[in-house]
Amino acid sequence: MSGRITARFRALAREGKPGFVTFVTAGDPDVATSLAILRGLPAAGADVIELGMPFTDPMADGPSIQAANLRALKAGMTLAGVLELAQAFRAGDEDTPLVLMGYYNPIYSYGNARFLGDAVAAGVDGLIVVDLPPEEDEELCLPAIAAGLDFIRLATPTTDDRRLPKVLTNTGGFVYYVSITGITGAATPKADQVGAAVARLKRHTSLPIAVGFGIRTPAGAAEIAARADAAVVGSALVEEVARQPADPVAAVLAKARSLAKAIHGVRRAA
Repeated sequence: MSGRITARFRALAREGKPGFVTFVTAGDPDVATSLAILRGLPAAGADVIELGMPFTDPMADGPSIQAANLRALKAGMTLAGVLELAQAFRAGDEDTPLVLMGYYNPIYSYGNARFLGDAVAAGVDGLIVVDLPPEEDEELCLPAIAAGLDFIRLATPTTDDRRLPKVLTNTGGFVYYVSITGITGAATPKADQVGAAVARLKRHTSLPIAVGFGIRTPAGAAEIAARADAAVVGSALVEEVARQPADPVAAVLAKARSLAKAIHGVRRAA
């Protein structure tokens, strides 16, 4: 582990509090608004930002993030535009970890080597590529690690102890635990089940465990944060873009502040 992601989780551990990982879709609803949201998230309490790379077939995502993808694509967002957005954010923020999250097809079309070089140049810290399993590590994961990017992997309720070591191989930054069986935002995670899953994961890895999929409210976020190293919220944030079209920046950041307050209010042993 190295770089901004590791530094942020170590700082959180020293402070004895869990982290708040936010997800927003690049270019939703347009470039200028998306950049304003990105720039406002750290002050609103985001410890790590996941920036979604819009794609026409986001198979792991529920209706809210699917709609965000379509809004961004309709507004003209491309993978090159995502990287430009990341670079613009990094120009004003040297500290907040930035992770690109999405699917392999746009990366493959862009060109793997070109994408990795441009991502590093833009100040990206890590990648989550939902549809690339560890059996395909030579395709993108190993080159990403060689380029200095953390390759963050998903573990799910169906990832058993026999499969888990394979999933954790070459994983960096943190492990993203998918708290429900299904798509993003489809159900509410059960805190006790999440706690047991996190404990099991920690028997296999020293990486921080961030838990996402289905966390919507400050109370729910605090429940999960009490059992993990970080809580991840995406659908509840991108929904604010559609809900408050007159001022989506203020709406998303207000939602983020309420979630951050609840998550950071959870105290843990330093």
